[in-house]
Amino acid sequence: MKAQVRTLAGEIAHEIDLPEIFDEEYRPDLIKRAVLALQSTRFQPHGTDPYAGLRTSAESWGSGRGVAQVPRLKNGSRVARVPQATGGRAAHPPKVAKVLVKEINRKEKQKALRSAIAASTSPELVRGRGHLFEGDLPLVFEDRFEEVTRTADVIAALSALGVYADVERAKGSKKVRAGRGTMRGRRYKQRKSILIVTGDEPLRAARNLAGVDAVAVDQLNAELFAPGTEAGRLTVWTESAIRRLEELS
Repeated sequence: MKAQVRTLAGEIAHEIDLPEIFDEEYRPDLIKRAVLALQSTRFQPHGTDPYAGLRTSAESWGSGRGVAQVPRLKNGSRVARVPQATGGRAAHPPKVAKVLVKEINRKEKQKALRSAIAASTSPELVRGRGHLFEGDLPLVFEDRFEEVTRTADVIAALSALGVYADVERAKGSKKVRAGRGTMRGRRYKQRKSILIVTGDEPLRAARNLAGVDAVAVDQLNAELFAPGTEAGRLTVWTESAIRRLEELS
C-alpha cells in the first residue's frame, strides 16, 4: 500500500510505502473496548461518608410499647439509623471503594490501536463520522510541516491539502451543553476534527484549531482515532511519523 507525500503547498512530492499496520483487520468491537477502558481511568471515585446516618443516639424501645421495634432518638420518638425510615440513612449509597476502571488485555489493546489506525484510511468510515476532505487517504505531509510555528501557516497547509473545511465544520458545531454540566467545567460541546500525527514532538502551532488534536507517534491511543468509540478519524501524518510508526509496528 502506497501514499502520496504532499508539500506544504499541496503538491505531490513523492510516494512512500506504508507499513503493514495500515492493512490491519477492522475490529470495531475491540476498538470500543479499548476506548472505554481508557476513558474509565479518568473516572473520579465518589461516595458518601461510610458513617453517614449512623452517628445517632437512636436505640429500639424493645417490645411491650405497642410500636415497631426500630431505633428511635433518645430525646424523642423519631425513627433513625434504619434506611426504611423517613430521615434514616441511605440504603445502598455510592462507595469510593467501587472499582471503576475497566480492564483490557495488553495484546487486545495493541490490536485495537492497529485496527483504529487502519480504519483511518477508509474513506467510507471517515466520511461516516462526518469529516470533510479531498483526495485519497491517508494524508501525508513532508517533514517540513513539523517545523511550522505559526497557526496561520498550519491553516494554509491544511487548506492546500483540502481538509481545512473539516476544522471549520468543528468550529461551527460549538454549543452550550444542556444540563447541570454547564456549571461543572464542561459548559461547551464541540465536534472533533483533524488528528495531526508527527514524528517526535506534537505540532504546537495546531493546538488552537477547533477540534484538532496534535500528538507525536509515541502518544497514540485508540481514543484519538476513535472518539466516542467510533473509528474513522480524519488523520494527517508527516513522513517521519509514518517511518516511526513502522518501527513501532
